[in-house]
Amino acid sequence: MIAPGTAGSRRLVALDAVVAAALVLVAALRAPGAAPFEWALAVVLCAPLVVRRRWPRAVLGVVLVAGMAAIATGAASDVVVLAIAFALYPVGLSSPALPSWLSLVISLAGVAIAGLAMILVPGLPLVAVAENAESFATTPVAVFGYSAVVLTGTWVLARTVRARRGQAAQLAELRARQAAVEERLRIARDVHDVVGHNLSLIAMKAAVANHLVDSHPEEGRAALATIERVSRGALADVRIVLGALRDPAEASPDSGFDGLVANVRAAGVEVELDESGLAEVPMAVRASAYRIAQEALTNVLRHARATSCKLGLSTAAGVLTVSVVDDGKPPERPGPPGQGLLGMRERVALHGGTIDIGPEPGGGFAVRARLPFEVADG
Repeated sequence: MIAPGTAGSRRLVALDAVVAAALVLVAALRAPGAAPFEWALAVVLCAPLVVRRRWPRAVLGVVLVAGMAAIATGAASDVVVLAIAFALYPVGLSSPALPSWLSLVISLAGVAIAGLAMILVPGLPLVAVAENAESFATTPVAVFGYSAVVLTGTWVLARTVRARRGQAAQLAELRARQAAVEERLRIARDVHDVVGHNLSLIAMKAAVANHLVDSHPEEGRAALATIERVSRGALADVRIVLGALRDPAEASPDSGFDGLVANVRAAGVEVELDESGLAEVPMAVRASAYRIAQEALTNVLRHARATSCKLGLSTAAGVLTVSVVDDGKPPERPGPPGQGLLGMRERVALHGGTIDIGPEPGGGFAVRARLPFEVADG
């Protein structure tokens, strides 16, 4: 819907004015003699069409009354149906079903009544019908049939356009809702990854500090320093995640894989980082890779009872491969699947990639995710 007063609205009004002027000229010039009466009636019939979009029902009422007078008197009869159809279209487009249907019925009834008046009322038509011209006076059935086809076709077209616009609006609303749901899921995944990973490190280091604070104060203080550093990093990550609500450009983590590896090493697991070819990877894919690696390393700390693991990041043929392989053992009593594995699968699905999660043949556990991306042309 174009708002009144906008440039688009003014262009449409100008277009309606051109059509109305053309109909006035055709109606007056085709009447025999083109007397002032025919000109005046043509103006009354067509001038309201200029504002048909703003007051559709009022314009239709004026045009219909003027059209009935034109039909009954024989003036402007050639373009009356076109003018009424032009006024009927915005009514069918903007009105609910029942008022729109009644507008069509009233329009057809008005044309029929005016035609009958031309035939039955003595002294009508006032303007003589041209020889061999079709009118209600000569071929009433054919003329009314033509009028019914034009008016009904116009109304059906208006209702069809209205229905399609309604469907488009519903689709846009559904897409907006889906986007909001996906954004909430993304934020939930990011918060889960940030909080889960960093709280695991903090819990481990807190246990170490509590155990060593008396017997090995230096190591205890080092554990507390690690807790402080990890806590600050977690707060920074949460700010990044929540900042994406205001600015999507802030959604990517900035700590890098080196900081992620350092945190895991501080928790007592030796991590080997093999990173190559990330410069050509888009930021959104790198952010997903970071969160997948973060969740996989968190699981290593929580469940694997591992002493070492390897984090691999490599690109080939437009695919970023993220792998986390540890030497741990599966838990004796595995619990139900958590949100972390689901989150990793959802992140991979966002990019149309694949992920494999499971034990290694020679022992240990592995997560391997493949994230496709568009390679920028050089």
